[in-house]
Amino acid sequence: MTTPPDPLRLCVYATVAALTWLCGPVAVVFFAALGLAGYLRARRQGLRRSACVLRDVRLVVAYLAVLLVAALAGTLHTWWPA
Repeated sequence: MTTPPDPLRLCVYATVAALTWLCGPVAVVFFAALGLAGYLRARRQGLRRSACVLRDVRLVVAYLAVLLVAALAGTLHTWWPA
């Protein structure tokens, strides 16, 4: 009898979503910066294809950079409203 696959990834997604919901844009800044740093390091070490849906590491880096900038703008808007 084979063991069914463990959907751990779904638990991770739910945890990240919950943290983002609780902490707001600050959590998005943290996770986007963490992901961006990891992908930039991996790209420098030669990674060209990712398991991410976007596949191309350059697209993943661009996505994470846009997400980081948007989250920073959201954080600034939350803390210093106009």
